[in-house]
Amino acid sequence: MITRMKKLTFLVYHKEYESFLERIRELGVVHVVERQRGEMDATLQSFLQKRTLYKNVAGEMLALADKQPLETVHADETAETLLAAYEQRQNHIQELNARLPMFDKDIAQMETWGDFDWQRIRELDKAGWHLQFYSCQERDFRLEWEEQYDLVRIQEKGGYLYFVIVSHEPVQLDLEPLRLPANSLSELRRKKEETEAQIVSATDELKAFCREQCRTMEDCCRRLQGEIDLLQVKLNSEQMAEGAVVMLEGWIPEDCEAAVVRLLDENGVYYEIRKATKEDNAPIKLKNNAFVRMYESLTKMYGMPDYGEFDPTPILAPFFSLFFAFCMGDAGYGLVLIALGFFLKKKMSKSMAGMMNLVITLGIFTTVFGAILGTFFGVNLFEIDLPEWAKIFMISGKIDGTSYDKQMLLALIIGVVHICLAMTVKAICSTVRYGFKESLSAWGWLLLVVGFVCTGGLSFFQVISAEVTSWAFIIIGSVAAIGIYLLNTWGRNVLVNIGAGVWDTYNMATGLLGDTLSYIRLYALGLAGGMLGGVFNQLAFMVNDAAGPVLGWLFCGLILVFGHALNIAMSCLSAFVHPLRLTFVEYFKNSGYEGKGEAYKPFSVVKPNNE
Repeated sequence: MITRMKKLTFLVYHKEYESFLERIRELGVVHVVERQRGEMDATLQSFLQKRTLYKNVAGEMLALADKQPLETVHADETAETLLAAYEQRQNHIQELNARLPMFDKDIAQMETWGDFDWQRIRELDKAGWHLQFYSCQERDFRLEWEEQYDLVRIQEKGGYLYFVIVSHEPVQLDLEPLRLPANSLSELRRKKEETEAQIVSATDELKAFCREQCRTMEDCCRRLQGEIDLLQVKLNSEQMAEGAVVMLEGWIPEDCEAAVVRLLDENGVYYEIRKATKEDNAPIKLKNNAFVRMYESLTKMYGMPDYGEFDPTPILAPFFSLFFAFCMGDAGYGLVLIALGFFLKKKMSKSMAGMMNLVITLGIFTTVFGAILGTFFGVNLFEIDLPEWAKIFMISGKIDGTSYDKQMLLALIIGVVHICLAMTVKAICSTVRYGFKESLSAWGWLLLVVGFVCTGGLSFFQVISAEVTSWAFIIIGSVAAIGIYLLNTWGRNVLVNIGAGVWDTYNMATGLLGDTLSYIRLYALGLAGGMLGGVFNQLAFMVNDAAGPVLGWLFCGLILVFGHALNIAMSCLSAFVHPLRLTFVEYFKNSGYEGKGEAYKPFSVVKPNNE
């Protein structure tokens, strides 16, 4: 449900404004109204840029610390100091890494000539003997050079000839002498090894720095976020009476009113409080029980409801769980999710532990519904030797006298119920927000669809006769047509209403059919997961029979573990995405949910994420 809000307006003497804001922040319940302004304040823009930079650096430091940083926070350190030290270490590592390609290039060049001592070359040069290094393509080499000069062939490689000419005076050939590295091959290799060792040492030093200072950097980000929040509140304030008084507007939950009023009275602040109306753009704070609260993150993914709308989470929670369980379709996989949820709940932070509660809940739904569908780790429970009373609760096989699968019909029934519930919510919400007269079209469509579905169901199970069914269709259709075609917009021309009703009929006829058929994906995904699990079982035991008693059980176990782990991973992905689509598209579209509300974000002290 949506927490009721109240609008708060208060006036504060400008000299007391700073200290008063600190007390409001410590209270942490006032959602400050943001005012539309022109260009962004330069200081705020600078803070926002720094926040982005600091967050990115903190994320990099956490990754370099292998997500296991020390929990120590050095309060005397500043973000600028940490950033400079971090960048200095990063730049040093980059400089060392930049040397390696140059070493590789020089080593590759010197490997052609071998490992010789340049000091001996310089001593020969002082003694009057010049060594000139050349290379050329083999076809360009002239044999007369060997007759004219003291020429030593060094190597022939890749169509090139490498040679040295020893002479008392420099020789002039049609080739440019090579400029070789100033270090010998062994010296180059040694320097490369030293550089690689320096890189390892610098990297270890950087990781140690990140482990030591990561939490400090995160604390600096939180402090900066607090400064940003405070500055935004100041920018949203309005100075009055030539700057002597500052006015601020905000929203508070009804259950927090007493604490806020007590604070305002203690500080002698003038204030006004009124209830929020449907027309107000009040922020949204969801308030649900423990079960529904786990699914609020899914609602927030789409968008918070308007203040005049209903919270869709109480309906989203059971249906999403049911859809997830249908797509997984295996009781064994549900047990795996339960065990995984309890295991990870102990390993993760407090903020992520709540998500593991959702995993455990979905695992419970999957276990129960998977047993109803009759599948356990790919094994069809309906075909094994189980008590008959247990098989009574399983939905398996074909509908008597038809080729239609019972599980497919179940998916369609669930879809029809889901859509009918969405249309009911739309009619009720429209009545609450706009009044009954403005909602006659929604009630007309609800009567038509739900009435026809209920009448058809009663006729199918022969609860009512064919004659009663015909009259029921006529009466329901006639009454619904009045709202759909004649009174869809109160006070408008009848002919225009009829035209609008015809257009709505086309959209509903094509949309509802497609929406209903979309729910077949529940059956298809559950069937695919069960069949794939059965294939892995069959493959594993075929290998067991073929490989013998020892290796057979080894390979059988490996195939079962790997196959079902892969199947669980793929099933979880599809079981999350497709139910989410059925909720966001089929349900929200037919319920008229827009999700354009603003989330309640009180002005408060920024706390660590794990608190």
